[in-house]
Amino acid sequence: MFLPNIPTPDEVLDKGFRRAKKAAAKIRTSKIHRQKKSKRIEEARVQTACQVIRETFEDILEKTPHIEELSMFYQDYIDVAVGVDDLKKSLGALNWANGVLEKLQNQYTHRIRRSPPENSAQIRREAFGRIASVVNRISEELDFLNFARQKLRNIPTVDDEATTTVIAGFPNVGKSTLLRQITNAEPEVADYPFTTKGIQIGHFELRWQKYQIIDTPGLLDRPVQDMNPIELNAMVALEHLADLILFIFDPSQTSGFPVENQVNLYWEIKQIFRNTPILPLLNKMDLVEDEENVKYIQEHTYTEDELLMVAASEGTGISLIVEKLQEFNRKIRDK
Repeated sequence: MFLPNIPTPDEVLDKGFRRAKKAAAKIRTSKIHRQKKSKRIEEARVQTACQVIRETFEDILEKTPHIEELSMFYQDYIDVAVGVDDLKKSLGALNWANGVLEKLQNQYTHRIRRSPPENSAQIRREAFGRIASVVNRISEELDFLNFARQKLRNIPTVDDEATTTVIAGFPNVGKSTLLRQITNAEPEVADYPFTTKGIQIGHFELRWQKYQIIDTPGLLDRPVQDMNPIELNAMVALEHLADLILFIFDPSQTSGFPVENQVNLYWEIKQIFRNTPILPLLNKMDLVEDEENVKYIQEHTYTEDELLMVAASEGTGISLIVEKLQEFNRKIRDK
């Protein structure tokens, strides 16, 4: 969970004033001179209310990771999902409120100590009004933090130490099947902004090295011109995560997409992820009836290496992919 529970202004005030009432009740049963007791009671109510509310806000701030300390992928994810600037502004409002509450605590406890006993209750009521005003003033920020908590509650858990491969290609080219075959397990499903299915994350380990394979339905599976600017940002955020992109072609065209369209998407992805190596792969080779489709892909990807050809549904060629991932991992670790 990225953000802790976010209370409403009413819940914050209710907690603070309720605890203040309990603190006052303890003093009422103590053996203190009546005049001193009345002042001590009101002082304790102001002090306790401020401290409890400040601790509530401090707890939120302490349990929320510092955005600057997160990886660039998470920073981009948060920016796309809720807006980094808005999140910082709302968290900053809690800091502001705590600073004001500390001043009010000092100001009003000092006034109660120096005032006649008969005025202490009135001063405390004035303090409670000021406290409520401060908390209600940041109600929009608390609402936003609660919204952000809901949006970020299922933020993907990615392993920064693993070699990460992101799978791309049109729908129905066999990406999910390939992911399961490579990792030999059902992938985890995590939320991702502007995708209806979320992203699928698979893991495997080989020779003490961790590998992470990610499929992103709804992002790297359609032409860029069909995306709005926010969706493009969500896609570009993956560049900070991907060490390698595995682009899946379907030369059988049983996915419903002509090879010409698939090649166009390949080059669009290549343009966006200019700093990320892309490994093209031909899937569904067991269903290919027209070898011209294979030839077309080979001629238009301009890759120096021989194209990998697999049949994921049959489990054919999976070991070749794993070998390629190992080879790529050695290259990036040797840099």
